Amino acid sequence: MNGFRIRGLPAQRFAHLFALDDAQLATHSARRMIARETGFPCRISLTDAAAGDPVILVNYEHHPVDTPFRSSFAIYVREGETTFDAVNDVPAQLRKRLLSLRGYDREGMLRTADVVDGQRLEPGIEAIFANEEVAYIHAHFAKPGCYAALIERAG
Repeated sequence: MNGFRIRGLPAQRFAHLFALDDAQLATHSARRMIARETGFPCRISLTDAAAGDPVILVNYEHHPVDTPFRSSFAIYVREGETTFDAVNDVPAQLRKRLLSLRGYDREGMLRTADVVDGQRLEPGIEAIFANEEVAYIHAHFAKPGCYAALIERAG
């Protein structure tokens, strides 16, 4: 394998939410919250919010494909974050969690999946990308099931 690229969500996709009041947020299936403890994972920067940090919890369609695998779920985002985008670099947020890796083909059909400890993410990525049909991987936090990050082949 030539490596992998992990990307968070584009910050500009969520920037407008932070200017909305609570009633307006509700029309976007979103809620303003304050992190009660660490562990509120921002899907833009792929970092965890600290206790007391404001976050927005929003339903996000992370797999907008025209297949039975179309999917959305709740995610946290923080204001002012920069999108994580790196090759062969695993953010700490993913390292410290149990992850579900779902490998999809170019048409958005699931081809393979596995559960890995974030400390062993690279071998999990390599095993999924060993299947030539897999075009990309969605990482999910295994216990709550929510979308974590996009993993693509590098290069």
